[in-house]
Amino acid sequence: MRHLLTLNDLTADEIEEILALASQLKQEYEQGERPPVLSGRVLGLLFSKPSLRTRVSFEAGMNHLGGTSLYLGQDVGWGTRETIADFARVISQYVDVIVCRTHAHESIEDLAKYSECPIINGLTDLAHPCQALADIMTLRELKGSNEEAKITFIGDANNVSRSLALACSKLGISFSIAAPNQYQFDDGLLDELKQENPRIEITQTDEPSVALANASAVYTDVWSSMGFESEQETRQKDFADYQVNSKMMSLAPSDAVFMHCLPAHRGEEVTNDVIDGPQSVIVKQAANRMHLQKGLLLWLVRKAEAA
Repeated sequence: MRHLLTLNDLTADEIEEILALASQLKQEYEQGERPPVLSGRVLGLLFSKPSLRTRVSFEAGMNHLGGTSLYLGQDVGWGTRETIADFARVISQYVDVIVCRTHAHESIEDLAKYSECPIINGLTDLAHPCQALADIMTLRELKGSNEEAKITFIGDANNVSRSLALACSKLGISFSIAAPNQYQFDDGLLDELKQENPRIEITQTDEPSVALANASAVYTDVWSSMGFESEQETRQKDFADYQVNSKMMSLAPSDAVFMHCLPAHRGEEVTNDVIDGPQSVIVKQAANRMHLQKGLLLWLVRKAEAA
């Protein structure tokens, strides 16, 4: 059974297949076509973390494809009222795909271990693969092929930046992260990323100006992700010099776009003039979450049918 827990679950060729399928479905959608290719299918949304974009984009996307969705909140008691193993074995008899959004990545790994249907990571503390794939889709729409493309991430080496770096390494896109030393990738992950594709540059630094050289996209995220709220005061001090403002953007090429996965803490990691400015593509990113995930859902269902 194929799952998407991290982007290590996909080869570069498989990512390209999903991106192509997503682009096709987006084109059809923009032409007013909604082929019911998942008619009769049911998507289970198993969420133990708050969500706007992930929940609505999956529900709307499944509807466009002719399927239905069931939202399963914390009241279903997975991992509390019964074991994850029992829960996974049972719930996968009722639905065709499960999107799981939870804190501990180990929980989604256990879910996938016992599930009889595909599991999609809708966000864990380790990874956010759907966001990264949608971001690559967005960058390609704006900048064309990967040739000489580079994403610079300003901020914490969190789930979003890790997934984005892995997507870049698989697809031949240069990636650089600028963060205080204690918030950078560990050496093991950095080595893994470099080995994935030795031909491209995967770098990290504590100097934003260095990371921003030749950037096609400047990306940031909140300084305190869900689960790290207790560190907010410390992180605000540590990241004070890493705010993406007009001065920071001026260090990148003038045609660089600004990206953010949202929600944003305006006035902290990014200023209003940047996130609302002409270089910002945050709405396009959010829209592409739905289109990318439609492609992913169809791809996974087809793989399950062929198994």
